[in-house]
Amino acid sequence: MKQNIRKDIKSKLARHSDLEKSRKSDIIKHTLFNEEVFKQATVVMFYVSLKDEVNTMDMIDEAITMGKKVCVPVVIMHEKRLIAGGIRDRIQDLEKQHFGIYQPKAGRVEEVPLEDIDLVVVPGVAFDRNNVRLGRGHGYYDRFLSSLSERTKTVGLAFDFQVVDHLPQDSHDIPVWKTISA
Repeated sequence: MKQNIRKDIKSKLARHSDLEKSRKSDIIKHTLFNEEVFKQATVVMFYVSLKDEVNTMDMIDEAITMGKKVCVPVVIMHEKRLIAGGIRDRIQDLEKQHFGIYQPKAGRVEEVPLEDIDLVVVPGVAFDRNNVRLGRGHGYYDRFLSSLSERTKTVGLAFDFQVVDHLPQDSHDIPVWKTISA
């Protein structure tokens, strides 16, 4: 079931132009940055977007410019987990690594304590109306989200066609607090 949903969403992603995805990403960024939870956050963790995801590159740059402490996921492959790595400049601090994901350069990982994070911006293949999230199937984000403080808010970003009525939910699947789409 989950694999079929992933396949269907990937097909829809392929049919949307880069221009359309860029336009929708700008709307989503505007919505996120106007959320009270974002305005009040001191430390924000963003995912570093892949080509088929809501673009977070401008969000990261703007949040840094605004004076927010920004961190991004760092994959610890041998432990199959994520940590939050602080960055000061997206261009200088990141390089392409595991799964083609940009992460802090080797030797420049400055781990941010989970209890310091106010807001985590979460990727997903799909979300449903109850904020259940369907990821890529590796479980990294679910393990990470389950270790966050109760006060830390999580917001999923999605294109409108990635939000469905209902997703299957396993016991280890962690819903996000809110989903923003356009």
